[in-house]
Amino acid sequence: MDGNGRWARQRGLRRSAGHRAGIRAIRQVMAAADQAGVHCLTLYAFSTENWSRPRYEVATLMRLFEETLQEEVDELHRNGVRIRVIGRREQLSTRLRRLVAEAESVTAENQSGVLSVAINYGGRAEIVDAVKSLAHQGVDLTQVDEHALNGALYTAGLPDPDLIIRTAGEMRTSNFLIWQAAYAELYVTQTLWPDFAAADLRAALADYAARVRRFGGIPEPG
Repeated sequence: MDGNGRWARQRGLRRSAGHRAGIRAIRQVMAAADQAGVHCLTLYAFSTENWSRPRYEVATLMRLFEETLQEEVDELHRNGVRIRVIGRREQLSTRLRRLVAEAESVTAENQSGVLSVAINYGGRAEIVDAVKSLAHQGVDLTQVDEHALNGALYTAGLPDPDLIIRTAGEMRTSNFLIWQAAYAELYVTQTLWPDFAAADLRAALADYAARVRRFGGIPEPG
């Protein structure tokens, strides 16, 4: 949710207002993504580094996550959307872990789309956890290949991202899906996340559609 704090400062509001506006933007983006035929969406909500923020801000964000899960699960379920939360859950509150588990359980069989929410997520932490998981399973780590590691990641079973959108003009990936995004296309917009709307998503998708993806190879002639 890049730019929430900047959005709030520009309006003379508390950072919490920016975070709440960011939550509202999610609804618009999800609806626009569905209309555009994008059925697998991952939102970076809270990174492993975000714990260093002021305690009141972290507490506000955690309450927002709880409220949003409670308010949105039923509608997402009706729309056939499966919810997945990726990241290290042990640092989350007991209540939030329970709400996450309930949301995932209720929507587990849905097949119209997948909404992944990255909470207490870090790409490096994910890779470390994947290796530890394989080790705990007794896998010979000298024989681990990309397929095995893919299967141990938080995102196991999901496709790699085709497009990563960075709002607020940020020119970095910020430890997000660093394994999965090896060949993802990047799109950077100056729009702050709370202002990101359907038209912004359509612009990003149009830009993506005009690109030629090589995956390290040479494009076919013609």
